[in-house]
Amino acid sequence: MQAQPAIVTVTVAALILLAEAGAQTPADFVITERDRMVQEIESWESVLEDWERRARIGSIGSEYEVEVIATFDPGEARFEPQPGGVYFYENVDRQSPFAHAPDPRPESKSSVIVVGDARSKEIIAHYEFAPEMFASVHTTAMSPDGRYLYIVGPRPGESNEEYQALGTPGTLIKVDALTLQPVSQMTVGGRIHHGQIFQDRYILFDTFAREEDGLDISLFDPVTDEIVGGVRDEDLGGGTATAFTDGEYIYALMEPAGYGPLSMSGYVAATNLGRGRVVALRPFWVAKIDPQTWEVVREYPYPGYRGDWIEFDAAREHMFIPSAGSGSLSKINLDTGEVVWHQPTGVGPYGAELTADESEVWVADKGEAAGFFGRTITVFDNESGRHLETLFAGYSIDHVLLSPNGREMWATSNRESRIYVFDAETRQRMTLIDMPTTGGAHGLVWVHYDEDGNSRVVADQGGFHNGINPRLGRPLEY
Repeated sequence: MQAQPAIVTVTVAALILLAEAGAQTPADFVITERDRMVQEIESWESVLEDWERRARIGSIGSEYEVEVIATFDPGEARFEPQPGGVYFYENVDRQSPFAHAPDPRPESKSSVIVVGDARSKEIIAHYEFAPEMFASVHTTAMSPDGRYLYIVGPRPGESNEEYQALGTPGTLIKVDALTLQPVSQMTVGGRIHHGQIFQDRYILFDTFAREEDGLDISLFDPVTDEIVGGVRDEDLGGGTATAFTDGEYIYALMEPAGYGPLSMSGYVAATNLGRGRVVALRPFWVAKIDPQTWEVVREYPYPGYRGDWIEFDAAREHMFIPSAGSGSLSKINLDTGEVVWHQPTGVGPYGAELTADESEVWVADKGEAAGFFGRTITVFDNESGRHLETLFAGYSIDHVLLSPNGREMWATSNRESRIYVFDAETRQRMTLIDMPTTGGAHGLVWVHYDEDGNSRVVADQGGFHNGINPRLGRPLEY
C-alpha cells in the first residue's frame, strides 16, 4: 500500500521536470511590465542572491527588570508524586473548543492547570484560576527542577476583559507544581507566547506583545525570578514570531514588518495571502543569536511564508521549519544554509517533531492562518522529504511532541481540548486524553521523579532535558 504514493510522487516530479525543460514564453503572448517584475524575483535563488542582513551588527542585548506585583498562598498539594513516576503538565486556556459536537465537560471560566500520569494517560488533578486571573494561554513552561510552572497572567491594573487580547502585554504567573495554584505574579515586559527550558538552567521566553521597555525574546532565571538578558525586534530587523534553541544558540523565527502590528505582522500577512488579498510576501528568515554576546551570528532565509516552529536533529546539523502561510516544510542545513528539501504539508502547519530514530518528521497541520480547521498530521521521510502518511487527528493541533520514552507522539488539540497519543512506530492512535474543562490545550511538559522523590523536567516543547534524550539512545523507561 505504501508503494502507490511513491509512484505518484515520482510521476509528478517527472512531469514538473518536463514542464520546466520545455518552458518558454511564446512571442504572441502578452507579457506585461508587472509580469517581468515578478519573473525577476519569483525564483528562490533570487532571494539568496539579493539577501541583505536585517539585524544590527554587534551586541544587541537588552535588559528588563522583573517586578513581583503579587504573592499568593499556594495551598495544599493536589496530588502526591510517586518515586519513579512520570507526569505530564498542561496549561489550558478558557477558550471554547470548535463546536463539532455537544461537550459534557464544564466550560472553563479562567486558565486551568492540569497534571496527569504519563504511564496510564489519566488526569490526576487540575486547578482553575479565579476569573480575574485569566489571560490568553499559548504554552506550558516549567522550571528545570519541575517545581514550578509558568503561565501568562493579565495586565496589572487594567480591565481583564479589555486587555486579554494577544496583541496586548500581560504578566507571568508562577505556579506550584504540586498544589497547581499561583505562588506569585510578576511583570516580565510582555505577553508570553512560548516558553521552553534552555541549557537545563534558564527558560527561553518569546512574546506576542511587549511593553515599550520590554524584550521580545528573553532568558529567564527561575531560581532568582530575573531576566538575565534578551533582545528586541527593532534590533533584529523584523518581527519575532517565536524562538527555539539547539542547546547552544537561540534561533528566532523572523517576519517582515508592515503587514500589521509588529507582533502579528507575519500572521496578518499569511492570512491575507490565503484570502487572496495579496499575491506575494517579502521573505521570512531565521536569526541565529549567540546568548553569550547577544549578537546575531547568522541569518537563514527560508522558502515559504510565516514559519511557526523549529525542530533540530540530535546532531544539530539540520533544522526543520513548518510554514503556515505556504503550507510547507523546509529542511535546512545549519552549516551551509542549503535547503535540503522543501515539501507541501497539510493546511496551516505549526509544530514539527522527529521520531526517536530520526527517520520521520511529523508535522501538525493546525490550520494556522487558514481558519484553524486543520485536522491532520503529515508524516515525512527525513532523508528524502517524501510523504509517508497523513494521519487523522484533532482540530487545530499545534504541538506534536515525542514522549521521553521515545515510543509515543503526543499532539495537543486547541479546538477539542484534548491530547491525541499515537504509537510513533505504527502511527496508530493509542488513546485520547480529555482535559477536564473545554478550554484549549496549549503546550506540554513531562516531569520525572527519581527514587528519592527528586523531580526534573525531562521534555518540553524545546526538546529533551536533564540527561534524557531517546534520539541519543537515552530514553526514560516507564
